[in-house]
Order: sequence, then structure tokens, then C-alpha cells
Amino acid sequence: MSTLEIKNLKVSVETAEGKKQILHGVNLTINSGEIHALMGPNGSGKSTLAYAIAGHPKYEVDEGEVLLDGVDILEGTADERARAGLFLAMQYPVEVPGVSVSNFLRTARTAVDGKAPSLRTWSKEVKKAMADLRIDPEFASRDLNTGFSGGEKKRHEILQMRMLHPKFAILDETDSGLDVDALRIVSEGVNQVHADVNCGIMLITHYTRILRYIKPDFVHVFVEGKIVEAGGPELADRLEEEGYDRFDV
Repeated sequence: MSTLEIKNLKVSVETAEGKKQILHGVNLTINSGEIHALMGPNGSGKSTLAYAIAGHPKYEVDEGEVLLDGVDILEGTADERARAGLFLAMQYPVEVPGVSVSNFLRTARTAVDGKAPSLRTWSKEVKKAMADLRIDPEFASRDLNTGFSGGEKKRHEILQMRMLHPKFAILDETDSGLDVDALRIVSEGVNQVHADVNCGIMLITHYTRILRYIKPDFVHVFVEGKIVEAGGPELADRLEEEGYDRFDV
């Protein structure tokens, strides 16, 4: 059993007008096996939370802690946080020309595990994961995300998640830009990883459609840089009906 604890997290960014605080004291605890949906309007700070936890240098932590099994990962670099068991699926996955999908995956797994996986078992594992996510085997030799469609990029993010076996995964608007079929396939991939490794998941989204496939244990409403309401799956249904107007957005 692992725990990710976010305590009174306050985060700022530099803007043309100077330093601006985006997160105003976020508190959230996620345990192994739990799925937490973080929902809120555009500009509420959801992605800022994701990137600040992952270690993006653009975001400055003013106050607070992020504890993974009692250790404050904010003191570590982005790669150290990943090796500790944190995974971030980005809303806009970046292209990495010159690095093939297969090389990227094996290098990342080696960095996380501290040793290279056996080539024989690794090859079988990658092929099965790609087949489950309906990814053409030829993509293994292509440069990571280069020339991929939006849906292909999102499938490869979940492929990475599956191959790295994280303790906690932050999925930043994984449903963004996906058609109905791609959304179902990506969601099935998330559910399979969740079942296989019992990881905790923070699912960031605007809409409830992905929650038809990935069932959250808890739903949190995120407005103006903080959690303003929390509840069970029924809270997502209420948001679908009422929107965010009652939070004075």
C-alpha cells in the first residue's frame, strides 16, 4: 500500500505582469488502488497541479508538501520523482524526434527499475501491450509521437504507463481530442494498468464522458486553484447536470 499526500500546496508562475499564484493550498490524499477524478472549468489550475507535482521547472512551489510514502518528492528532480513511482500522462504529449518508441520505453523502464529488462520477455510484453491498445506494431520503430495523431499520442501515453508500472499516475485530460472509439480504447488501457499494478490514479478532466469508462472512487471539484467540494461518483453526475455555475466561476 502506497500513499500520495498533497498538503497545503501553493504554486506560482511568472507572467508578463509578474509572479502569479495559481494554486492556493491544495490538500488531497490518494491511496493505492484509488481513482480520484479532479474536475473543474478551464483555467482553474488543474494542469498546474499536475505539472507542479511532476516537477516542471516553470512552476514554483511557494508552500506545502507532496509526500509519496512519507517522502517529500518536491525536493527531487522530475526524473527522481518518476523513479519514485510517479507517472504523468500529458494533455499535449511532446514529440521526440530521433528517439524510437521502443528505445524510449526500454530506456525509461531501465531508469525506473535500475536495471535493463530481459530482451526476450520485454519484447513479448511490449507487443502484447501495443496489441491491447490497438497500436500498429510498426509504431515501435517510429520516433516517439512524431507525426502521430492526437489519439495515437494518447494511446502511447497509456502504453508508457503500462510499461513503467507506476505507484501513482496523473492523467491530465487524457480524454481531450479523442473520438468515441479512441476514448474507449484508452480507458480500457487505463483500467487494465490500474487492475494489474493497483496504482493510484488522479484523473483530470472537464467532462464526465471518460467517467463512463473509468469509474472513480472519489470526485473533487477544482475551482480557482483549490478543491472546493469532494464526494463520490454521484458528484460527477451533479456536475453534468448543473455545471460549475454554483461555484461562482
